[in-house]
Amino acid sequence: MSEKLIRVGTIYIPVSNIELSSEWYVNKLGAELSYKDEDKAILNLANQSIFLVKSNGNQSSNFNDIHGEERFSLTFEVNGLSALEAIHKDFIEKNIKVGEIENRGHSGRNFVFYDLNGNIFDVWSELSQIFKKNI
Repeated sequence: MSEKLIRVGTIYIPVSNIELSSEWYVNKLGAELSYKDEDKAILNLANQSIFLVKSNGNQSSNFNDIHGEERFSLTFEVNGLSALEAIHKDFIEKNIKVGEIENRGHSGRNFVFYDLNGNIFDVWSELSQIFKKNI
């Protein structure tokens, strides 16, 4: 087979309240709302289509690694350390729960943040080379 996967088209995130969650993503992260009903909201954020899907109970997109540490399933990228520091400060000012900027032993720096439902997301200061070429 010569065909290959080209890009991730849609990411699905479980939320308990579509209205509150979609407002949070729009107001806090600058997402663009393109559709909303009782069961889902479709957002455009960071060149991705993100579906907020109403879920039962206390579900999240997080998982535990082999050492029992809760992990994120999605990393956003920004273009450089100064951009990472600026968005970290902006998130703090918007009362978004954030972690400290970290050195994880690879190029760049990272921090995590949380949405209303406890979904953890990562932000990395290194923009992928392929994406850099395209912008």
